[in-house]
Amino acid sequence: MLIVMLLPNSRTEPDGSAVIRVLSYNIRSMRDDTEALARVITACAPDLVLVQEAPRFFRWRKKLARLAAASGQVILTGGATAAGPAILCNLRATVERTQDVLLPLTPGLHRRGLATAVVRFGAARLGVISCHLSLQQDERYDQAGMLLDRLAGLGVEHAVAGGDLNERPDGPTFRLLSDSLQDCRTTAPWGGEFTSTPTDPHQRIDAVFATKGIEVLGCGVPPPLSASLERGDPHEQPGITETDLRAATDHLPVLAALRVPATA
Repeated sequence: MLIVMLLPNSRTEPDGSAVIRVLSYNIRSMRDDTEALARVITACAPDLVLVQEAPRFFRWRKKLARLAAASGQVILTGGATAAGPAILCNLRATVERTQDVLLPLTPGLHRRGLATAVVRFGAARLGVISCHLSLQQDERYDQAGMLLDRLAGLGVEHAVAGGDLNERPDGPTFRLLSDSLQDCRTTAPWGGEFTSTPTDPHQRIDAVFATKGIEVLGCGVPPPLSASLERGDPHEQPGITETDLRAATDHLPVLAALRVPATA
């Protein structure tokens, strides 16, 4: 049996750096089992949740707030105002600023956007972007370039971006991002690789990226509770079940543990 050690817990280091847990998750507009979705997010114990396909229509804020409360988070920014991407955070984060960005609309295609923020965890300052890129290849590539421009424009040394790229790692858009940023899964593999679909994981189209100065401690799809853990073996992500992962949404989550240096 493959043993997967737990990712480090969130903490502040003596040198002022912060270990944080970042979760990227396409929640399919909360059209599935929202209780299972909240249980998965809670079990991952994230400091930041980069959401894609947040509710965008009738009472969307109320729906997203309900999910945040059920999973120990608060809404940081995004949702309908960013055409779907959103960011949730726990109370460990101190928010400096947020901005929702609508990307140029291609006639006939779905509107896309970016949810962006700058936050602090103790002495560590971090830019954050949640994205959901186009299904159309040329538009998707252009949107990745806009994401990198927006990341650079946040005015911070360290940043993280994540989301549903609608493309595998060998595609041009994925390569554009991984050439400029650390693809956290490639830098420090942990857990599972494939994010689509929960019933038949066969492709990695969701990812978390980090700027070069951030130390990636591990990144991947959190493995569900196994029979060995039920017998008391202290491995794998506690609280996540295969049933919940399949019921929550049509993507699997990506969880990353990062050490963000203190800001000088």
